Amino acid sequence: MKKFLVAIDQGTTSSRAILFDLQGNIKFTSQFEFTQYFPKNGWVEHNPNEIWTTTIKALKQVIRKASILKGKILSIGITNQRETTILWNKKTGKAIYNAIVWQDRRTQEYCEKLKKKKYENIFRKKTGLFIDPYFSATKIKWILENVKISKRLLKSNNLLFGTVDTYLIWKLTNGKHHLTDSTNASRTMLFNINNNNWDKEILKKLNIPKNILPDVKNSADNFGITNKKIVGYEIPISAVLGDQQAAAVGQSCFEKGSIKSTYGTGAFVIMNTGAQKIFSKNKLLTTICYRLNGKNTFALEGSIFIAGAGIQWLRDKLKMINNAFDTEQIAKSKNNNEGVYVVPAFSGLGAPYWRSDARGIITGLTRDSDWKTLVRAVVESVAYQSHDLFSAMRKDGLKPNIVKIDGGMVQNNWFSQFLANIIDIKTERPKVLETTALGVALFAGYQIGLFKSLNQIKRKWKKDKTFKPKLSSTIRKKLLSEWKLSVEKTLL
Repeated sequence: MKKFLVAIDQGTTSSRAILFDLQGNIKFTSQFEFTQYFPKNGWVEHNPNEIWTTTIKALKQVIRKASILKGKILSIGITNQRETTILWNKKTGKAIYNAIVWQDRRTQEYCEKLKKKKYENIFRKKTGLFIDPYFSATKIKWILENVKISKRLLKSNNLLFGTVDTYLIWKLTNGKHHLTDSTNASRTMLFNINNNNWDKEILKKLNIPKNILPDVKNSADNFGITNKKIVGYEIPISAVLGDQQAAAVGQSCFEKGSIKSTYGTGAFVIMNTGAQKIFSKNKLLTTICYRLNGKNTFALEGSIFIAGAGIQWLRDKLKMINNAFDTEQIAKSKNNNEGVYVVPAFSGLGAPYWRSDARGIITGLTRDSDWKTLVRAVVESVAYQSHDLFSAMRKDGLKPNIVKIDGGMVQNNWFSQFLANIIDIKTERPKVLETTALGVALFAGYQIGLFKSLNQIKRKWKKDKTFKPKLSSTIRKKLLSEWKLSVEKTLL
């Protein structure tokens, strides 16, 4: 009988389930998009029930496929959009409000108040994070203060919080387990990464009760068994990782100094820093890369809020393209960017700026600029934002010499080459681009004893293509100086 591992990859725009063989090859993928809600300017929400129904639908399709292939699923790993916040009724399992998505900026004003109280340093030292609407803490606070039923449920001890992984575990196990792992906990702005506990002082400052928070486990651990009535089968859930940390695992970034950069809805650079916590002087985040057997491996992270989301904007709002794949030919059709830059600060700017008040801007337009110019500028913007992250790393004294890239955008060869040109670092693209799903599936395999060591997991990684920088330093400097001027205008 064939043996399989499954990854549930619950992302910002879709829910997926992916079937892997024990060699890390994809055998089947099921994916369902769900609705994005924008009730007010800067607000981004998902319907938790839609997250659940699309996830279970995808999972059941994968289970059926495994059966057709005459195979057995040994374990499930869950990876997810990280900071997105859900509160639900313990008795009914129903969410009391829409999921507030990581991109949401509604708590900007409250975050500014916390900064004025000089709390930034406390939060930074304890959580590794900056005070920002991006993280879960102020989203939880907003729901507690603005959704009436929360007070009644709190009084009766029937209110629960979770990032998406926690919510899915709860639903898959029919309410038996209220759990998360350390990578997701470390993105809430409530978790002390020094002692691996929810931080009492921060909870008190934000008036968030500890009893609504999940228990925190290792990234490879026992997270319960799927309920037969719901899933049709009992399958152990053996790993949970935030999506970016999962991608680092899928890219085999196990050595100190190894780096991956993922280009999905947003873009994220993670550098493994080993047992050492590095606190950046240039506004990069200190976070947990993974935790195994009670031991943290830390990472330095840079977050870009808008990457593939910019391509979606071109497709869904401006109707300039039919699908993301069109962007490669369109970008190639232009000899250069014609001096046009898009700073896609649609939900503020992430690292290294951390300006939640910034908004998008287009600079350099002339009568000659056409829609293709704008498409290219949006694609280019992701490379420029990446340069800003790697520049921050260099300023911190870190010298990346090779970056493993993944995510939907790197299927675009033009973009992948342009990225290498702009960051001036050799990049490697793997054969399996679904590194997020692969990472958590391999950790699930590790937990149930299929893989005995991280080295064994590492051997599953295979290179597809290398992109070496090919741009002259003169042209690179010119492009980057014009990008810098555009960002400065955004920040005015």
